Amino acid sequence: MKRRLEIMDTTLRDGEQTSGVSFSASEKLTLAKLLLEELKVDRIEVASARVSEGELKAVQEITKWATKTGFLECVEVLTFVDGGVSLDWMEQAGAKTQNLLTKGSINHLTHQLKKTPEQHFEEIAAVFSSATSQGIINNVYLEDWSNGMRNSKAYVFQFLDFLATQPVKRILLPDTLGILTHTETFAFLEEIITKYPNLHFDFHGHNDYDLGVANVMEAVKAGCKGLHLTVNGMGERAGNAPMASTIAVINDFMPEVEIKINEKALYKVSKLVSAFTGISIPANKPIVGDSVFTQTAGIHADGDSKKNLYFSDLMPERFGRKRKYALGKMSGKANIQKNLQELGLTLNNDELKKVTERIISLGDKKERVTKDDLPFIISDVLDSNAHKQRVFVNSYVLTHAKGLMPSTTLSVEIDGKTFEANAQGDGQYDAFMNALAKVYDAEKIALPVLVDYAVRIPPGSNSDALCETVITWELDGKEFTSRGLDSDQTVSAIKATEKMLNLI
Repeated sequence: MKRRLEIMDTTLRDGEQTSGVSFSASEKLTLAKLLLEELKVDRIEVASARVSEGELKAVQEITKWATKTGFLECVEVLTFVDGGVSLDWMEQAGAKTQNLLTKGSINHLTHQLKKTPEQHFEEIAAVFSSATSQGIINNVYLEDWSNGMRNSKAYVFQFLDFLATQPVKRILLPDTLGILTHTETFAFLEEIITKYPNLHFDFHGHNDYDLGVANVMEAVKAGCKGLHLTVNGMGERAGNAPMASTIAVINDFMPEVEIKINEKALYKVSKLVSAFTGISIPANKPIVGDSVFTQTAGIHADGDSKKNLYFSDLMPERFGRKRKYALGKMSGKANIQKNLQELGLTLNNDELKKVTERIISLGDKKERVTKDDLPFIISDVLDSNAHKQRVFVNSYVLTHAKGLMPSTTLSVEIDGKTFEANAQGDGQYDAFMNALAKVYDAEKIALPVLVDYAVRIPPGSNSDALCETVITWELDGKEFTSRGLDSDQTVSAIKATEKMLNLI
C-alpha cells in the first residue's frame, strides 16, 4: 500500500515573505482557487493573522469561496500565542484551521520570549483550548525546530511529549533558516517519527543551501506525512522548497508515496505567480523555466530523431509543455530540421547547409534566432520572394507631455498601400498600438493580442545602450515572439511590432 502524502502550498503566506512581494486580495483568491481546484494541492496556507485590513479582506474572500466549494478546512492561517487575539481575527476571517507559531528551540524561547518551557506550554495549551471551543482545527509550528534538534534536542522532545497530550491535528517542523543537510533531515525526522508513530508530522524546508528538494526527499523517506512547498520556490531569503521540482521528484523517484497533484497545471500556476509578483522565472529553473525543455546542441536534436536518445522521464508533455530546439551557433542541421518541420517547410540538403551556415554566423555575433525568424533567414539566404516584407512602418510621431495623454501619429504601408492614423494611449507604445489598430480594423485584419513584453539592456550599460524588446503575441490560440533592437526603448518595441505585422 502506498502512503498518502499531503502537499500544503504556502505561496500565499510564506511565499509572500519574498522581498518586494505582496498579493492583492483578488490575486490571492485567484491563486487559492487555482491551487486547490486545478493543481489539486491538499491544503493552502493563505495569510498571517493580524497583519493588515487588506489581509483580513483577502482571507474573508477566500473562506467565503471555500465554504461554498467544500474547501474550508483546507484553508490555513498562521496564528500566534497572543491570548486569543489571533483566534478572534480568524473568527472575523471565517477561517477554521490555525497553524500556531511556537518556539521549537530553547535558543528562541530563552532569548526571544524570555520564558521557561513550562510557561510556554501553559500558554499554548490555553490557545488550543480556546480554539477547540470555537471549532478551530489546531496545527502547530515549532519555529527553528532544526536548530532545536541540533542544539537543544531534550527541549524538542519535552515539547513533543506535551503536544502528544493536546488536541493537535498536525505538527509542523520547519527548517526555518535552511541549515539542514539531507542526512540530518532524515536522522532527525526518523528519530521523532519512530518515537511518536501516531502523530502527524509535516516538513517545511527552506532553500538557503539549495538543498530544499534533497531535504524534502529525505523527509519523505523518514516517514513524514506532509510537505510545505511554494510555487517557484518563493519565500524569505533563498526561498522555500519549490513545488514543481519536488512534485516531479516524488512522482519519479518515490513510488512508496501517493500524491494527487495535477502535473499539467504546474507550469500554468508558475507563470501566473510570476505575473502577479513581477519576479521572473529563471530560464534554467527545472520544470518551469523557459529553456529547460530546449535542446541546443545539434547532436542532441539528431539523437532525438534516432530512438529519442536524449529523452528522459522529464517529458515536457507531462507539464503541458513542448520540446523546443534552439537556433544559434551550436545548431546543427538536425536542430534546424526540427524547427522547419514545425513550420511545415522543407529544404534540400544544399539549401539546408546554407541556412545552417547563416544561423551559425548570426550566433557568433550573439544575435538571437528563433523559429519565427526562419522564414526570413531562408528568404534572405535563398533569395526567395516567398517571405518578402509586405508591411512597413514608414514614419511616426510620438508625443509625451506632462499633464497630457501620450499620442502617436503613424504612416504604415501594407502591400504598397499607405495608411495614416492617430491615437492616444496610456503610454507612447500603447498610443502607437491604438493607432495601428485603427488601420487594421478598417482593413478588417485581425491583430494578435500582446501577452508579454520584456526589455533587456546589457548589465553595466549607459543611457545610450542598445536595448532589446521581446514581445510575445497570441493569435488564433498560438503564441509567437518578435524582437526589436534600438537605443530607444519605444522604437525597439515598434521594430518588434513591425516584424510581427510581417509574420502574420
